[in-house]
Amino acid sequence: MKAGFYPKLAFLGIRKNRLMYFPYILTCAGMITMYYIIVFLQFSDTVTNLRGGVTLQEMLKFGGRVIALFSCIFLFYTNSFIMRRRRREFGLYNILGMGKGNIGRMLFWEYLIISVISIGAGLISGIVISKLAELGLINIIKSKLNYNLYISGTAVIRSVTIFGLIFVLLFLNSLRQVKFTSAVMLLKSESTGEKPPKGNWFIGILGAAVLIAAYYLAISIKNPLQALTMFFVAVLLVIAGTYFIMISGSVLFCRILQKKKNYYYKPNHFVSVSQMAYRMKRNGAGLASICILATMVLVIVSSTLCMVVGEEDSLNSRYPRECNMSFCFAYQDSISDMRIDSLKKDIEKVTKKQGISCDDVYGYRYIDASGVLAGDTVDIKPPEKFNAVSSEAVGLIIVNLSDYKRISGVNEVLKDDEALMYTNITKYDYETIGFNNGDTYKIKKQLDRFDMNSSVSMVTAIPYIALVVQDINNARYDSGYNISFDYGFNVDKGGRAKIRCIHG
Repeated sequence: MKAGFYPKLAFLGIRKNRLMYFPYILTCAGMITMYYIIVFLQFSDTVTNLRGGVTLQEMLKFGGRVIALFSCIFLFYTNSFIMRRRRREFGLYNILGMGKGNIGRMLFWEYLIISVISIGAGLISGIVISKLAELGLINIIKSKLNYNLYISGTAVIRSVTIFGLIFVLLFLNSLRQVKFTSAVMLLKSESTGEKPPKGNWFIGILGAAVLIAAYYLAISIKNPLQALTMFFVAVLLVIAGTYFIMISGSVLFCRILQKKKNYYYKPNHFVSVSQMAYRMKRNGAGLASICILATMVLVIVSSTLCMVVGEEDSLNSRYPRECNMSFCFAYQDSISDMRIDSLKKDIEKVTKKQGISCDDVYGYRYIDASGVLAGDTVDIKPPEKFNAVSSEAVGLIIVNLSDYKRISGVNEVLKDDEALMYTNITKYDYETIGFNNGDTYKIKKQLDRFDMNSSVSMVTAIPYIALVVQDINNARYDSGYNISFDYGFNVDKGGRAKIRCIHG
């Protein structure tokens, strides 16, 4: 045969079936566009330099994997629809003398043309939209905008690699269908009556079990950092469970209804249940894809809206005063009453020099650390050895009773070996709490709230334990402990005065 025969035949087949291939190519290009944008943001230097950018990029990495997996499943479903429509055409080619190998060559060129057009269009649209996505993200975070345009080589390479592999798998699957189907069966595929749908008990029950496991995983995990690591696993389980239930579970449910004679053999139920079984057999994967897409959109929109709407409340909770300062010390004697009083006087001198009167002043000393909670003992770990993802991970803060009484207005009396306790997440049922440095305290009372350290009330990444002790200077300072003093106040003048107070 002449050179170029198969490419021309492939192009002719695509053009004649353009009503099917045009939406298919748009679908492929849309998937590639979404994937490129996610990877573009994941490796964007602008996002890296944002506050919290590293965490955001980790989430985008999960998002890219989910998009790639969903694209593979969805494109397999849409491609199977096209192959069903073209079976008679392939059977006619086979009857007219084209062997399965010749049809395979034609399919190769078809998929090559489709992949080149789809990847090219997807990358172009992704490159055009990616900067808008980056600007939108920066605008939501309210950071400094950067209008430099560039193309991410990493995003291009990954997009071409991932979707090139998907198109190869699609081609091999189509080749398998043609090779193992006789010419007569291909020719009569459209006229052959549809076989009655059969419910697969194994896949149906497996889908329900996988979906239940995914939701149990989401409910049972209490540590948010651990939840982030399990996010991808939960998403995979939800996607798999949804497809299994929609494809086999729904048909199985209809078959069960058909076996109930008292229900099925009624005018209102007979036709509707039968039609539903056939429709779910043909369109189960499509409905599952719609469910997953709708869920993704709802989750993204709702979570983004909640973050934006709650931004001001979060800021006020974390920083309760207009001016908030935190001082860190290397030695425990740095937070003695004499040194803290001296530090307060220095701050008052600065504010008076600026002509600013401070209202609603607060200040307190504390020791904070992180470790592993085992029973009634906290094993304090240095930062380099602390694993925040561990289910036993816990944060610790110890404050002075005098500071707690002054700020909270609560009158409490403690012995040297007694403590008041507050936990934001962890349920603590023991009467004492000890540490690996040898300190042990009896829990005199469990507190319902702890407003002294705003970071504790805001921290939900790991469980936190706050202790109020008679004198934190009696605690044994060890590796892994941080000694700090927080000081804050409101000012009675305008914005410029506040800026002078902060930077003066």
